[in-house]
Amino acid sequence: MQGRKHIVVVDDEPGIRETIEEYLELHDFQVTAVGGGEELREVIDGHDVDLVLLDIRMPGEDGLSLARYLRESTKVGIIMLTAAGEVVDRIVGLEMGADDYLAKPVDLRELLARIKAVLRRAGHDGDTAAEDSATPARVVRFGEFTLNLDSHKLFEASGAEVPLTSMEFDLLKAFADHPNRVLTRDQLLNLAHNRDWEPFDRSIDIRIARIRRKIESDPAKPQVIKTVRGAGYIFSTSKS
Repeated sequence: MQGRKHIVVVDDEPGIRETIEEYLELHDFQVTAVGGGEELREVIDGHDVDLVLLDIRMPGEDGLSLARYLRESTKVGIIMLTAAGEVVDRIVGLEMGADDYLAKPVDLRELLARIKAVLRRAGHDGDTAAEDSATPARVVRFGEFTLNLDSHKLFEASGAEVPLTSMEFDLLKAFADHPNRVLTRDQLLNLAHNRDWEPFDRSIDIRIARIRRKIESDPAKPQVIKTVRGAGYIFSTSKS
């Protein structure tokens, strides 16, 4: 039986840290609250962490730099807190590999829902670790890659794992479930996010660009996820 999920709250405002920490602990999470990057790195180096709640606007090392560090060195879920209306921060945060974002002031119930959704998509929500070895894994193959739908992992032909954020996996799965069919941004939001939240359209484009850099031999001329001008995107099962 797995223990409580460990969430690190990073915010330079003590009142916000304490409020979020208290609320999440009431909902059976293990919470570590820190005031900046140095403390975060110490926690990451010494403990297992499932998700980091990361404020963008902090003195010293800001949340965007810390998101880059987390994505390069860990597989933790990342939810970024942005100032209301700061679209640029949201775009950059997504480009850094954040799984989700939430505008301040934070509604704690919505925050809890977002956290559970990211943990669920990342496979950190509890009992999913128990697998029946006699049941073949559900996989989708395209080009030189294999997407394992059960483990939420993408592999190269060599067997090496290609790192994916939980949202990137959701998008790939949505495409793989609907091959050779044009999907609009709105359809992708429904398929990949289940409407847990209402992101701006640009977030889909950013994530698709990130996926292309991982699976396309030439991301500037994509052969797997193609753009259909004025309509959306199509997941092509044959190269052309």
